[in-house]
Amino acid sequence: MYNTLYDRDLQLWIEQTIQQLQNHEFESLDIEHLIEELVDLGKSERNTLKSNLKILLAHLLKLKIQHDVPDSMKASWYSSVVEHRQRVLDNLTDAPSLKSFLVEAVEKTYPDGRKVAIKEGILAKFGVRVPEESEYPIMCPFSVEQILDEDFYGL
Repeated sequence: MYNTLYDRDLQLWIEQTIQQLQNHEFESLDIEHLIEELVDLGKSERNTLKSNLKILLAHLLKLKIQHDVPDSMKASWYSSVVEHRQRVLDNLTDAPSLKSFLVEAVEKTYPDGRKVAIKEGILAKFGVRVPEESEYPIMCPFSVEQILDEDFYGL
């Protein structure tokens, strides 16, 4: 069942693979698993971007739709927008090729961000008005430029 180093100890396999690459020992590489790991690494970068976009979009939506909530609630949303926008910008800086995936990522992520905003709106405290689901646009109301603009907060 666990007959390869890859199956038994992934970390050791990674260290060994790095050493093989550094030593130009290409014929001894576990090519199949190396390809698998590289594919997963690419997926991971995209998933990280989408995860950060989801929270960013949810809180931009909340600021847009629930603009009448107490400042104490808005403060945490502003903080979340700042943090997750910076994470998105960092993702794009670390992997500039993700910029070509950004429009698609927003399209894929917005429905989940909308769902988060709606659910969090329902759970709101302080006796604030709970927005109707229909108040949250089905299509993302923000452009990519607005999403990345460090001075934009959905208002």
